[in-house]
Amino acid sequence: MNQLCGPHVTIPGEADQLAWLERLIHASTPQAVGELVVELARGCPGCRDARLLWLERGECHATNGTVDAPARARMLALLRDEDGAATAVDGEVAIWLAADVPAVLLLALEDAAAGPRLGAALEHCLALAGRQLQQLLALAELHGSHRQLERSENLQRALFAISDLAGADLDMPELLRGIHAIVGTLMYAENFYIVRHDPERGTLRFLYYADTVDATGPDITRDEPLEALRGSLTWHLLIHGQPLMGSAEQLAAQIGEPLEVVGPDSVDWLGVPMLREGRAHGALVVQSYRHGVGYSDEDRAVLGFVAEHVLTALERKQSKDELERRVLRRTRELAAANRELQQEVVERQRAERLQSVLFRLAELGTAELDEDAFYRHVHAEVGSLLDASNFYIALLDEPRQRLDFPYYVDAGTQSAFSLPLERSITAYVLRTGRPWLGSRRELDAMAEAGEVVPRHIGTPSACWLGVPLRAGDRVIGVVAVQGYGDEMRFDAADQELLGFAALQIANSINRRRAAAELLQANLQLEHRVEERTRELREQIAERELVQRRLRHEVMHDPLTGLPNRGFLRERLGERLARQQSDAPCALLYLDVDRFKVINDSLGHLAGDAFLQATAGRLQACVCAPDVVARLAGDEFAILLDAVAEPAAAERMAQGVLKALHRPLSIGGRELEPSASVGIAIGGDRHTRADALLRDADIALYRAKQLGRGRYVMFDETLARNAVDELALEVELRHALLHGEFAPHYQPIFRLDSGAVVGHEALLRWNHPRRGVLLPDDFVRIAQDCGQLEAIDWQLFGQVCGRMAQPDAGTGFVTVNVSPQHLRHADFDRRLLQLLERSGLPPARLLIELTEGALLDDPVLVRAILERLRAAGVQAALDDFGTGYSSLSYLHSLPLGKLKIDQVFVRELDPAAVAGANTVVAAILALARTLGIGVIAEGIETAAQRDALLAMGCEFGQGFLLGRPGPTPWHPAADAAGTRRG
Repeated sequence: MNQLCGPHVTIPGEADQLAWLERLIHASTPQAVGELVVELARGCPGCRDARLLWLERGECHATNGTVDAPARARMLALLRDEDGAATAVDGEVAIWLAADVPAVLLLALEDAAAGPRLGAALEHCLALAGRQLQQLLALAELHGSHRQLERSENLQRALFAISDLAGADLDMPELLRGIHAIVGTLMYAENFYIVRHDPERGTLRFLYYADTVDATGPDITRDEPLEALRGSLTWHLLIHGQPLMGSAEQLAAQIGEPLEVVGPDSVDWLGVPMLREGRAHGALVVQSYRHGVGYSDEDRAVLGFVAEHVLTALERKQSKDELERRVLRRTRELAAANRELQQEVVERQRAERLQSVLFRLAELGTAELDEDAFYRHVHAEVGSLLDASNFYIALLDEPRQRLDFPYYVDAGTQSAFSLPLERSITAYVLRTGRPWLGSRRELDAMAEAGEVVPRHIGTPSACWLGVPLRAGDRVIGVVAVQGYGDEMRFDAADQELLGFAALQIANSINRRRAAAELLQANLQLEHRVEERTRELREQIAERELVQRRLRHEVMHDPLTGLPNRGFLRERLGERLARQQSDAPCALLYLDVDRFKVINDSLGHLAGDAFLQATAGRLQACVCAPDVVARLAGDEFAILLDAVAEPAAAERMAQGVLKALHRPLSIGGRELEPSASVGIAIGGDRHTRADALLRDADIALYRAKQLGRGRYVMFDETLARNAVDELALEVELRHALLHGEFAPHYQPIFRLDSGAVVGHEALLRWNHPRRGVLLPDDFVRIAQDCGQLEAIDWQLFGQVCGRMAQPDAGTGFVTVNVSPQHLRHADFDRRLLQLLERSGLPPARLLIELTEGALLDDPVLVRAILERLRAAGVQAALDDFGTGYSSLSYLHSLPLGKLKIDQVFVRELDPAAVAGANTVVAAILALARTLGIGVIAEGIETAAQRDALLAMGCEFGQGFLLGRPGPTPWHPAADAAGTRRG
């Protein structure tokens, strides 16, 4: 042994060192190097024990396999104080292997003072071990980076493959199998399923399910309610939207509650949600039934990243499939429409051809042709409609005893002859006066039945078609076509065409006969001409009368007999065309107030009688050339042909309103009608009738807004307001998308103690330019453009979420529900789902309804309120006492509270109208009898509050007690005086 650095410190001999160095050179892992260093140190005298600590990729490792917290802290402290010297730490001597190498040798020595000498003796060997360790650590770092790169490349290839699958022309099962195969390249995925979730409907569907143990599995052909899997791993994954991983015990610990086991129990389970805007729209799940085959945090991260792309791929595939279905459906519709159009073209061409033939046949009746030429032309025209190669015309003589054949073409040979009237097929058509179409077999059947006696001249017919020729009510002959070959066939269409032609042929023959008779009876010519002229004049007069009647019917309302919109637009257009030279005209646009109530209450017959009476009163108000017209429903218009000044139109409007307001008895009921009138004066800007109608309509709309039963004159301000409403619609859509609507909470107090029992949530619009807007500034426009329901649901969500917070107290909150919501049978289901998501108990929510919301469908409203009450949500009747049927709702609907309208509360003030105390006391007594709570609205003075207390009213709200604010009221705020009026 060599002596180094004093006595008692020795290292192995040279041969041993060479053997040790050779083993060091062949060491391939940091652990192997550490064990060699420990072996070298333990071989030194005075060393009881040794171990090596080193840092690898940020983690502390040791040769003895465990690194406790003190050892790791010691390692990190040595890294901060790196001087390469031997240091005594906690009874052990720490020696660095080499500079820049994160490795420390810890020695347990019999004499700690020998530490520096032993470090110096081992310095050369430790330095070589440090370099070997440094190289192995660098190599391990490279291997780790390479593995990470390979995993990244595999993940990237998988994502590209998923994207390619979404764009490929595959059906859904092939796409899902492809996704399964791709996930299998990233981790163990022999057992794999994909589930889609519809948060709005609360349903899920297993799109794909592959499991080596579960032979049955879920039904992948239909949707099922998410609640059917409540408590299962899939349910927790979709509800909470967080990944889950581990064995059944670990998963139960993560969830914090017992699991509802569905299917076989797996050894390891990994599921990640497919998220979109923070909501789970599905999930990917892999599981292992093999011991030793499980999943890591890295697998969870990879599967979560893949889930985003799988969701995108599925949505793209479903969108593509839906588009293809729509395109296919539209293509089929277009093909059907094309076929119908082609058929229509064929029919139209056929009709045009028929019309042309009929026209030429009609011309032949007056053409100056001899008889033979006339029949040849007739034959040619019929031949243009059907196969008439064998054609004849047979006419009865005057005594009706013989058949004359003035024209007979058969097999290309033309002839003319006469025969006695026998029982032939031609005579059969003459006798019955009906067309006949048949084949040789049917002709034989007619002969066997004795209807006809066959008389063949030449070859018997294989098919025959004959149509009677009529002159008025008399049958004067027959026109017929026939064929001899088996290929010759006539059908119903040919019969129809020959029937049309026969009418004109008969007319033409009749006219030619008439002309011949006229030539033969010159003495009677003048009389017959006069008679015919008189007939024509009567026909013309009758046609003119019919035309006048038709025009009157087209241009007048059938119910009231007044001119209709078309008549008014025509007259108004004529009047505006000459307005430059005449005094301006004026248009009064009228709308009967509350006509729908009359129709619904008394019936449509009474409504029609009411409109007729209204029309009569309006006609009595005007004189020619002024016009009263009914435009539609309960809308009327009066066109004043000339007004010297606008005041004249206003006087007319006053007279009309006064005339309409007179009592009217309809259906045994005494009515006091009223109307709203919009007035527009014709000017330079009115070049078309629609422009003046539009301005009058705008003025009418303004009259309705101001309370009905009045007139409003149109001006430019109204036009600008109409444009402003369009702009406000756009701003409303922007506000809805950007969350500018917010609730303000007005506290509801117990009047005797002053305690807050609840809040009413009131809608406010935080307009970016105009500040906070009240509902009166925008609700009407939102309702007209169909956005009010969406605004309400956004408000409901904010209110329920805020009131569910601990600082909101435990009282109830009321929300105003517009009538549109109660027209949807699923309103209660949506509202209860919203409560469930927000965590607000149903018993703390109270919905406020106006009487108008109960008019449309009382049965539907009652059913909705009953289901809500069963779930714990109460209903209150708002603005009680201001309607016309309030008492009927109190006993027929499930109402928990009613709110006394502030109109009655305001009159409780000593300065107000007397008698309000009686009304309010009656309402309170009625509510107590029915067991319904009462809330008084609009309490603004102490006198009103004291009067309500004296009458026994429990609850109230108003500016005296507390103003609305952006947060719910709580006692601290009340003490500070921040929410008191």
